[in-house]
Amino acid sequence: MTALLLVRHATTASTGKRLGGWTSAPLDEAGRAQAEAAAQRLAEVPLAAVYASPLPRTRETAEILAAWHRLAVRDCHGMIEVDYGRWTDRPLGQVARTKKWSVIQNRPSRVTFPDGEAIRTAQARAVDALEGLVASHTRDTIVVVSHADIIKLAVAHFIGQPLDLFQRLEVTPTSVTWLQLDRDGAPALLRLGDDGPLARERFRPPSPSRSTSRQRKPNG
Repeated sequence: MTALLLVRHATTASTGKRLGGWTSAPLDEAGRAQAEAAAQRLAEVPLAAVYASPLPRTRETAEILAAWHRLAVRDCHGMIEVDYGRWTDRPLGQVARTKKWSVIQNRPSRVTFPDGEAIRTAQARAVDALEGLVASHTRDTIVVVSHADIIKLAVAHFIGQPLDLFQRLEVTPTSVTWLQLDRDGAPALLRLGDDGPLARERFRPPSPSRSTSRQRKPNG
């Protein structure tokens, strides 16, 4: 069983203002403070590895987290942000006025960004990347620093939510989403966009016996 802690990167000067994508924007001052606070929250969690999307904002966030555990950050290209093509780094107010924006929000499975990537393609490569990490860390707790849409797309897949509903999920900067996965069993989503305490004593997955006992017994 692998505990995957998916952490959204901390803020940059463009967060919430521009679409972002494959840009080189670094963390801003507030973002660095967020990353330090997230590192303190994770300080007592027994991490085996820290991975990150190779973009500067995710890499910088991951390096701050990893330093507390004396770990080196490993690249995970499959968890890189959606390639928005010609929409990369455009102001959100501008793209929100296009006809395609409504489709992005309501039927994202049909969207391919101009000279960029299809949302369903981004979901597939993120899922493949996480399943590869699970195969390499069968009994570990690992962190993967990524992006809001990529984390939401991966979660939607593992909980069986249709792709067209993934925008209903919320993942804020430096929040932690905890997925428990193995190669054969059913996934479990234990936390989504969490920003509360993550001390060691609270970091306990439900045992199989407790999970079974909560199931209703059949009648008769």
